[in-house]
Amino acid sequence: MSILVTGANGQIGSELVGTLSETDRVIASDLASPSSASRTTAPDGIVFEKLDVTDRDGLHAVTEKYGIHTIYHLASLLSVTGEKNPDRAWDVNVNGLKHVLDLARARGLKVFWPSSIAVFGRATPAGRAPQTTILDPSTIYGVTKVSGEFLCRYYCEHFGVDVRSLRYPGLISYRTPPGGGTTDYAVKILTAAAEGTPYECFVGPETQLPMMYMPDAIRAAIELMHANPGFISVRTSYNVSAVSFTVGQLIDAVRARVPDFDIAYRPDRRQRIADSWPRDVDDRRAREDWGWRPKFDLNAMVDDMLAHLAPERSSVPNA
Repeated sequence: MSILVTGANGQIGSELVGTLSETDRVIASDLASPSSASRTTAPDGIVFEKLDVTDRDGLHAVTEKYGIHTIYHLASLLSVTGEKNPDRAWDVNVNGLKHVLDLARARGLKVFWPSSIAVFGRATPAGRAPQTTILDPSTIYGVTKVSGEFLCRYYCEHFGVDVRSLRYPGLISYRTPPGGGTTDYAVKILTAAAEGTPYECFVGPETQLPMMYMPDAIRAAIELMHANPGFISVRTSYNVSAVSFTVGQLIDAVRARVPDFDIAYRPDRRQRIADSWPRDVDDRRAREDWGWRPKFDLNAMVDDMLAHLAPERSSVPNA
């Protein structure tokens, strides 16, 4: 029996497959081989299968071939990329998810699927978005995530599919380049600082969004999947949070370690998307139901990112 990870070349998948492979046989799938997208090679022992999640028959064939019992379904077009091709975003994000849920229904599979803070919008409370609130997305990505959340709940309630989900905030990682999301600026700032190059930011210094360091994001997904199903009270998607900061606060943390870091601001259309999302989220339900607790705050995240992106900086005071 094996675990299938779709979208394995992406920001989450490229790290999740390695962690899962420590205890399980992992089948990684994507549209291209992992070497073309990841900054690191795939861990030994992980099988790769080329797979398009919009191909229902191909998905069934891989599942049957490897005796899959659990799917971490990560394949998705993100917010900025989705705005450029809404039809493709709907096909991948919604139809691809439905293919996975239909397969899970037929074969009794367990499914993890990530949602996003993109489900929120201007009608959502701007300060700290509650678990249950108005979902008012302003992007096709957010629309697909709202649709996916209710699709997951429907398949759980009507067909007994054990599907679990997290509403991820912006994710920060050093392993894989950003994949076209509105929160990519955080990774790009840290990468530029590590490389000693200036950065022109597409949102302003007062922009504040919830973020999470990738080790916390990976651990949250696995902990949710290992939780007793009797404790899972949310079958749309759980809010999860780790740290919320403005761009200016991130720059202050970076300059404490890289004093000469140079940044300029040139907000574009992505500023409007960022402004439509809440500054933080209320994740008390995840903490109460299955014990969610983040480990990385802003300073710990900046330290670890710079240590991996530019190892020589790890010896700098405060780093």
